[in-house]
Amino acid sequence: MKKSILLALLIAIIYGCASNDRGELVGLSSKAEWFPQKPFGMVSIPGGSFTMGKQDEDLIGTLTTPARTITVSPFYMDETEITNSEYRKFTNWVKDSVVRVKLAEMADFVSAGSYFDEKGKRIKGGIYDYAYTVLDTTAGTSYQKYMFENYYELGFDSIKPLNREKPIIWDTEDYPDVYYTEVMDSLYFKKEESLDGNRKFNPKYLNYTYFWDNTSQLDKSNSLKRETVNIYPDTTVWVKDFNYSYNDPMLQDYFYHPAYYDYPVVGVNWYQANAFCYWRTKYKNDKTKGKKNPYRAPVFRLPSEAEWEYAARGGLDFAKYPWGGPSTINDRGCFLANFKPLRGNYSADGALYTMEAMSYNSNDYGLYNMAGNVSEWTDTAYNEDSFYMGSTINPSVVDRENKRKIIRGGSWKDVAYFLEVSTRDFEYADTARSYIGFRTVQSNLGTSNSK
Repeated sequence: MKKSILLALLIAIIYGCASNDRGELVGLSSKAEWFPQKPFGMVSIPGGSFTMGKQDEDLIGTLTTPARTITVSPFYMDETEITNSEYRKFTNWVKDSVVRVKLAEMADFVSAGSYFDEKGKRIKGGIYDYAYTVLDTTAGTSYQKYMFENYYELGFDSIKPLNREKPIIWDTEDYPDVYYTEVMDSLYFKKEESLDGNRKFNPKYLNYTYFWDNTSQLDKSNSLKRETVNIYPDTTVWVKDFNYSYNDPMLQDYFYHPAYYDYPVVGVNWYQANAFCYWRTKYKNDKTKGKKNPYRAPVFRLPSEAEWEYAARGGLDFAKYPWGGPSTINDRGCFLANFKPLRGNYSADGALYTMEAMSYNSNDYGLYNMAGNVSEWTDTAYNEDSFYMGSTINPSVVDRENKRKIIRGGSWKDVAYFLEVSTRDFEYADTARSYIGFRTVQSNLGTSNSK
């Protein structure tokens, strides 16, 4: 009896200590503390105010960049432009997913939805190894059963769990059965469409579907939008952008050859750059599921025009270029960026086309090639009056209906004017160029401005 009383008293004491708010409003208890974590390959940009726009004479006289004081929140930004290697990770992931979906659909068709033999054992081998992981209402958790009954049958393919454990077999000599062979054959160029009989995966199948929040747009009728984008870069930009020029080696090798893996990806339009951001967010969150930190990572996105200019200045408020200015060469006569100097002597700066993404010196924030190499997409729609209409706090003129998107920084084919941190330019969102790339940013949550 005494033991029972002591045990009850001990439980009461423990419970009282665990919930010792005494009826006062103390807020929710958190299972884990939040600590901002700088993503790999990014640099921390402190929030603060700066003078945005032209502070000296605008040679072109566009009158679209009046100087005004802008304040931005802290964020993280890629230290370099997104490289071919990084973008290829995206295309390879989508390729892997497309193949697995096709194999799973073939497995469903062949089995007529039944994956068990007459003895009730699961059929394995060949195409059956690539079936969806939840195939009937008798398998999986209660949640999986519910999702299967209420969503899978309605055609929500993105919810079906793919079997990613089984490696995909790419070597034609090792294909496990005729059904597997049929699926793979349908995804590659036909023999008569292949160069020297070397069949390649047809990039028209590299489509990535994602959802984005429409609440910041003018149309509030549907806040959740579904978008499907073919994410393969346009490798023909090297010949389409320059008539009567032998750029065929760049067309054939720039995105494919390991020699260019660390070079900035080009031939990516604005929609593809956005799709990459959504995929990068998903990839990060999928990898951290089940870890100790229960919080989802802030989304990766394209920078706003104001964030881009603030970062490019590197803390130098009235600078002309990311390194300060006023010239594009240093005191030893070396060019400080990859652009079109000396009346068109492309190679005078050390490169004919692009250079490695981590070339030249970084600015004071640790960002490389914020001037030259490739121009960069931003999330901001181009409007002649956007400097006048935008807020002075985190200005962002986001308009999906406006197909003209701001690009910044100038490129390997531009003159020095476009390298200036305050120079604006635009390109149409569905247009890919051999001189436009991008880098991503991520908001830094829960921190205050540093100045």
